[in-house]
Amino acid sequence: MGAASSTGGEREPLLVPSHADTNNVPVNSRVYGRRWLVLTLFSLMGFMQGMVWNFWGPIQNSAARAYGFTKSDIAALVLWGPVGFIPWLLFIWLMDKKGLRVSLLLSAFFMLLGAALRSIPLTEQPLRRWLIHGGQLLNGLAGPTTMSAGPLLSTTWFGPDQRATATAIASLFCYLGGAASFVVGPLLVPAPNDTQAETAATFSNSNIRDRIQLVMYAELGVIAVLFAAVLLYFPSRPPLPPSVAAASQRLSYRSSICRLLSNVRFLMIALAYAVPTGVIAGWSGVLDMVLTPAKVSQVDAGWIGFWSIIGGCVFGVAMARFADSIRGMLKLILVLMLAGASISSTWFTLTCLSRVTHLPATAAILYTSCILVGIFINSSVPIFFELFIETVYPVPEGITCGVVTFLGNLVTGLLLFFLTFYCTELSWLNWCLTGSCLFSLVLILFFRESYDRLYLDVFVSV
Repeated sequence: MGAASSTGGEREPLLVPSHADTNNVPVNSRVYGRRWLVLTLFSLMGFMQGMVWNFWGPIQNSAARAYGFTKSDIAALVLWGPVGFIPWLLFIWLMDKKGLRVSLLLSAFFMLLGAALRSIPLTEQPLRRWLIHGGQLLNGLAGPTTMSAGPLLSTTWFGPDQRATATAIASLFCYLGGAASFVVGPLLVPAPNDTQAETAATFSNSNIRDRIQLVMYAELGVIAVLFAAVLLYFPSRPPLPPSVAAASQRLSYRSSICRLLSNVRFLMIALAYAVPTGVIAGWSGVLDMVLTPAKVSQVDAGWIGFWSIIGGCVFGVAMARFADSIRGMLKLILVLMLAGASISSTWFTLTCLSRVTHLPATAAILYTSCILVGIFINSSVPIFFELFIETVYPVPEGITCGVVTFLGNLVTGLLLFFLTFYCTELSWLNWCLTGSCLFSLVLILFFRESYDRLYLDVFVSV
């Protein structure tokens, strides 16, 4: 029942029409109810991967008190997520040759091992810190699959009228996990700079460490359950394809990489995606550090990060459903989203410089501008993914999205690398966010869209 890895025949296209008579080949397609179970398991794995990745940023003050972490240490812990993308070629090769099941099982194993490693309750702090760093790195190794395989899953299991929606759900659950960490961490782990003196006196360093340990144990338990569920049932593909595009012949692994790297239009939108999403991933990972100069507490910074990502996820699914109903409008949707991101990020950056700009810097303004940035950028992710697939079809979805998520994490990694050296004054991070939104908007405005996969599904007789 899906427990075995995909066979050689399973990896071949279910139907291989020739280019000469594509319109005359009957396609026996079907969508299965179990597709929602497959989507749920994959999305929950992405949720936990994002939650573990963003574990330390929202509680950086507590971690500094409990383990002696510096700001550079917190940046390094967040940096392990992008570092995990270094072997990205291996994971997209696994998705292409062995199927999504093998790739997801390997990623789930890395997540389980990493969560267990960082949960070992050692008393020697230097060794404990190394185990925590190692656990974060292992969790980062799951990123290439959980963050880039959503479009592959949606094409393999869902019909054209639900494809963008499934892509949105699968790809945004990683962000939803990051949002949950903004709430779970600050609510369960006490902050050392609590405003109530009697509360602050109640929680010693050992109390804070115990709370952190409790949360890590809970995350380990959830990951163990999900690993068992994926091991028991997660087929690579359904018995019959859901659409003509899912059944069609795709390019080989080597040909796909060459096609992507030589396609100027793809590289154009890949940069438009990677720069703003990479910058906001690094920026939100240290949001507590960014908002501390504005006298925003650890708990309030957590809620700001939470609502910005939640808003982006909800709005992203809504826009994907809208894109499913009015096919062929992906570029227009992205232009509107990036224009909103550019305006809101500029507003936030200038508000943080209120001493120079003399703009009002109330809590409501900081909340609103910051949340709007997250809504506009995060909700653009599934729309970008669908546009990638349409632009470079018949390149396999896993390879295409693996390349762009690697580029996004490369941007995040570079940003966090610089942050480990320049962590005393962080206004430059806000300017990077604003500049990335404007840069992406300009690229999308000059991009010429095409819909090759959509044409195949709509105009080829089924």
